[in-house]
Amino acid sequence: MYADKLQQLSEYLSSFGKVALAFSGGTDSYFLLWACRRSGVDVRPYFVKGAFQTEEESIHAISAASGLGTELTVLEVDTLSFDEVIENTLDRCYLCKRRVFSLILEKASSDGYDIVIDATNASDDPSVRPGMRALTELGIRSPLMECGLTKPMVRELSKAAGLDNWDTPSNSCLATRIPTGTRITAEDLQKVEYVEGRLKALGLRDFRLRPLGDRARLETVPGEESFVAENKPVIESIILSRYSRIEFGTRVPGL
Repeated sequence: MYADKLQQLSEYLSSFGKVALAFSGGTDSYFLLWACRRSGVDVRPYFVKGAFQTEEESIHAISAASGLGTELTVLEVDTLSFDEVIENTLDRCYLCKRRVFSLILEKASSDGYDIVIDATNASDDPSVRPGMRALTELGIRSPLMECGLTKPMVRELSKAAGLDNWDTPSNSCLATRIPTGTRITAEDLQKVEYVEGRLKALGLRDFRLRPLGDRARLETVPGEESFVAENKPVIESIILSRYSRIEFGTRVPGL
């Protein structure tokens, strides 16, 4: 299924010959790295590690790239030093993307890679992903989107290719957990990382923890309801280790 789309993507990537890839290790970027390797493209993946990424994500990205026969270049960044970003206005994602991808562009250029690509797909909605504007402004190419590959298509092609993360739930950076207008602090990010890490280890898969002052709201997708009900005491214990009160809600897809 979607063999024509895979062929279109392969031809598109081959036309570049040499690319730098913004890599997170998630389903989309993992598939895109695999597609680059399959197409014979000289590809170098880059992972930007700052306060908005968890240690688990960093470790996973390195392992994922290695599994596809490539060495990941990790770029350390002090995200919390970006005042315009941690103010957490409506433009936070855009401002952060400008910073992060400018860093990738600079490093990739010094490494001899003048084209930078990312794994935005055709299902991604610019109205809820303001950071996509920064990609356009900086000249970042998005092969999956440009070739019309949607998230379901990427998952289907990943599964057919035997890629083991084809059904991994979508993720977003830790900053997305903090309500817009609330200044982002290291303490808030660390608390979210700790609680979400514990809940993932427990077996919860598709969820977000939203800190709201001294309380937190756990948002899950409908398919996780039974798991939450069966494990509610331990879930509450984990959250109450960092917050004084708990709310439960439904996660909005894409956020």
